[in-house]
Amino acid sequence: MNKQVQELIGQIRQLENELRTLLQEQEEKISYQMEGSRIRFDSAVKAAHARVKTGLLTWLRHSNPKSFLSAPFVYAMIVPIAFFDISLTIYQIICFRLYDIPRVKRSDYIVVDRHHLAYLNVIEKLNCIYCGYGNGVMGYAREITSRTEQYWCPIKHARKILDPHPLYKTFLNYGDAEDYPVRLVGFRDSLRGDTVGRHDE
Repeated sequence: MNKQVQELIGQIRQLENELRTLLQEQEEKISYQMEGSRIRFDSAVKAAHARVKTGLLTWLRHSNPKSFLSAPFVYAMIVPIAFFDISLTIYQIICFRLYDIPRVKRSDYIVVDRHHLAYLNVIEKLNCIYCGYGNGVMGYAREITSRTEQYWCPIKHARKILDPHPLYKTFLNYGDAEDYPVRLVGFRDSLRGDTVGRHDE
């Protein structure tokens, strides 16, 4: 990877950090505080939440009939998602230990907290739990598989892919075979040393 590409990647990471800071500042304006794992809202915000809450019966009465028809299929996906979650965890416990790759912290990706919002009814809360878990598992899987890809095959595809994982941009260009075995070792060494830090920035 040439110096210009490295500099651009550094600039992208710096902009991502700035964006994260700005978003956090906007969130703080909503007047909630984190106390350990607990989330507390100001009393005025709590009252506003209570005013906009839609009761369960009203919510059900105004729901699209298609939602009721699709619900069994949507919620049935919890079985393969949970199995996938367990499989990923077992995979990295065994394989990442053997490869000496830092394990992905599951709780960084699977975040379930929206059910604490007072303006959601019980079904909306259940949906938020489900979506937080499902999308979290997919993010968890993406990070595990991206580390696996860097370990075994850090080579870009010939064709462009949509929204590649963050590690992909540092991979070798398609067809660039120069000193491949040596460079592969370098990718593995950097993965062991740098991957976790990338998420703590």
